[in-house]
Amino acid sequence: MKISINWLNDYVQTGLDFEQIGQILSDSGFCLEDVEQFGDDTVLDIEVTSNRGDCLGHIGVARELAAATGCELKLPSVEVAVSDKSADSFVSVEISEPELCHRYTGRIIEGVKVGDTPGWMKKRLEVIGVRSVNNVVDATNYAMLESGQPPHAFDYEKITAGKIIVRKAKDGEKIVSIDGSKCDLTENMLVIADSRGAVAIAGVMGGLETEVSDSTTTVLLEDAHFDPVTVRIASRGLSLPSEASFRFERTVDTEMIEWASNRAAQLIVEVAGGKVAKGMVDAYPTKLKRPQVTMRISRMNKLLGFEISPDKVVDILAKLSFAPKLEGDVVTCKVPSWRSDIYREVDLIEEVARLYGFNNIPTEDKIEIKVTATDARQKAVLTAGAALNSCGYYETINITFTDSSIAELFVEDKTKLGLGVKDVSRKNANLLRQTLLGSLFTVLKTNHNAKNTDCRMYEIADTFVPSGKKLPMERAKLAFVCDSDLRDIRGVVEAVVKGFDHHAKIEFVPAEFVWAKAGANVVVDGEVIGVAGVVNDAVKDKFDFKEITPAGAELDFESLMQLQGEVVKIQPIPRFPAIERDLSIITEEDVSWVDIVSAVNKRPCDKLECVRFVEIYRGKGVPSGKKSVTLSLCFRDEDGTLTHEVVDGFEADITRSLEKAVKAVLRTA
Repeated sequence: MKISINWLNDYVQTGLDFEQIGQILSDSGFCLEDVEQFGDDTVLDIEVTSNRGDCLGHIGVARELAAATGCELKLPSVEVAVSDKSADSFVSVEISEPELCHRYTGRIIEGVKVGDTPGWMKKRLEVIGVRSVNNVVDATNYAMLESGQPPHAFDYEKITAGKIIVRKAKDGEKIVSIDGSKCDLTENMLVIADSRGAVAIAGVMGGLETEVSDSTTTVLLEDAHFDPVTVRIASRGLSLPSEASFRFERTVDTEMIEWASNRAAQLIVEVAGGKVAKGMVDAYPTKLKRPQVTMRISRMNKLLGFEISPDKVVDILAKLSFAPKLEGDVVTCKVPSWRSDIYREVDLIEEVARLYGFNNIPTEDKIEIKVTATDARQKAVLTAGAALNSCGYYETINITFTDSSIAELFVEDKTKLGLGVKDVSRKNANLLRQTLLGSLFTVLKTNHNAKNTDCRMYEIADTFVPSGKKLPMERAKLAFVCDSDLRDIRGVVEAVVKGFDHHAKIEFVPAEFVWAKAGANVVVDGEVIGVAGVVNDAVKDKFDFKEITPAGAELDFESLMQLQGEVVKIQPIPRFPAIERDLSIITEEDVSWVDIVSAVNKRPCDKLECVRFVEIYRGKGVPSGKKSVTLSLCFRDEDGTLTHEVVDGFEADITRSLEKAVKAVLRTA
């Protein structure tokens, strides 16, 4: 924001030079970025944060300077000679979208003579980088740069029937803006229209057909408040930035619109002549209430780390026009209409701190750092990360949002895609994630495109699942994916769970998911804590996985944190060797691995150390509709060396159990 020192002096007389003013503004949170000299004037380029739309005009900056120095703020006196004609006899206003246009005002100025702009106004505009157009347009620009409220001047004769309609654009509607841009409007944009069609893009730019020209004699002056997000959508969607949209996007002062309209009309009459019609057409559907915010002085002192006296606090807030009232430890403030950024206790604390002076905050020669123990969540993240790293997985961090086309692949009910945002920057990916898998498969695809194969990654983050209430249920999840198969995923799940509880009982129970062609619920100690599966064709097609069929799993991280395992006891390496036997059995297609393991365990054998899956075969030697499953049995005796004759007996018992439980037969070829 460029500020002319000469212009600023119209509103606050500090007696300070530009260097001192720049330092005060920097100390108050408005960093000085550059200084330029223009003849007898100096221009300060200051940084204004996006929540301080009130300081995008000279009066707003003067108000801050007055509060910081204790000097008086002087606003221009607004006196406009009016005609006998009434404004409402010329124009009427209809707001079809009151949520997007909170207030719209119109004034009529007759008898203007469009021409060159007086030198004093032209000079002030030029020193801050605004080119002169004509006296009427320059007056509106001057008013905007003075108050921060952007007005717009229409040629009244070009507004059909004198009726203004504030509505959403119709899909396919077009308009040519005053800079000659041909704009294709969409239904999420707000326009100013008459009975024929759109005449301006609300808060962004006026239309070429209704602009003020040399033939204009009657001006319709607009001052309004438009929804910041809607203005941003239109400005960025049309690639049409403007000084007006820059201010509307950061919120203008709704209550000051009447004063700003009077001031703009006064400036037009001053430089272009004419008379203002009596009154103002003011469409104001719902008046905004000025909020009250309270602040505890004890809380402020605790946050700041030092004490500021209550009297000093009240003095600072009074200079900022917060009308503070102190009762005991609590200060109650009435937020002025131009401060839309103040709505919490901590906002008031920040105001006191910056006006008190950040440079006045006491410092100590030494600081003390208190070491605290790692909290439960941090420990759990480290535990899970260590297990996953040992399995060759790397952590990835993704944004919290996902695209609707990806979200649809992973939710059972397509009508419940989750909570979204309207922010134009999240136009294509605006849904809060219900699962982390979609983001991880996106990362997997990116790596494969870069020829980074054998890729494994994981993420720990919050998900947001619709709960039937206004806000979704927020839940931390751990998800991981790989370009391998479900066996690898199972091993990783077991490694992670065992990291939390070495003695936990882990089961994979077959289940169907919308995103998986083969899936299972992950059951730990009888409780379902997650899912695992191999992606189906729909997911493969979406991510264009042509050469691989990835697998993934997602676990409830908070359930993992609840696992409390006993202390792991270290045992010596077994003294006696194990004997491994592979069995290849032919079973029906619908027999699952869980069924096979269950059948093996039905024949209790204390010498059976573990059962491992080896492979599935379909083809020559296996009847149609059946499959061959190979499993590996490991036997060991802790007290001596097993003989093959003894193991033959164990194997025979297990084979009979498989024949009985799953109707398996040994594969001989």
